[in-house]
Amino acid sequence: MRTFDLSPLYRNTVGFDRLFSLLDSAGNVEGGAPTYPPYNIERTGENAYRVTVAVAGFTPEELSIEVKENTLSLRGEKAAQAGGEASQVLYRGIAARAFERRFQLADHVEVKGASLENGLLHVDLVRNIPEAKKPRLIPITTGVAQPQTIEAKADPAEVEAPRAA
Repeated sequence: MRTFDLSPLYRNTVGFDRLFSLLDSAGNVEGGAPTYPPYNIERTGENAYRVTVAVAGFTPEELSIEVKENTLSLRGEKAAQAGGEASQVLYRGIAARAFERRFQLADHVEVKGASLENGLLHVDLVRNIPEAKKPRLIPITTGVAQPQTIEAKADPAEVEAPRAA
């Protein structure tokens, strides 16, 4: 039995709700976790990733990929057999059931593309970090430090018009 009480963290932090809910949901994984279809997650570059899902027997029309609020959802649903009972399956070892697989994406991770080859669905992801969040070097000068003044320009709407006496 592994349970963690995260309520003390909620009292002392602001804006980490998503992180705590991810930790909470990760801790609740029990024997009922879905295992179909199998998948791999690879790191293909410094800021590039690839999710590969085994979807043997599915066509591109039977698969859908959706990204919503940092959640990547992969769905597959087999179309009904139009041929009727042309053949009788004696043993079904190839699963062709409907599925939905969800992956939580970090901030600034975007889907670059998807491809289906040899029964494997490849979803390529890239992390695009905005320039404002990238680390930058600050040059250090020598000599006497002189304070810099920053002038704020007033908004014309906020400046009062001179009053006539």
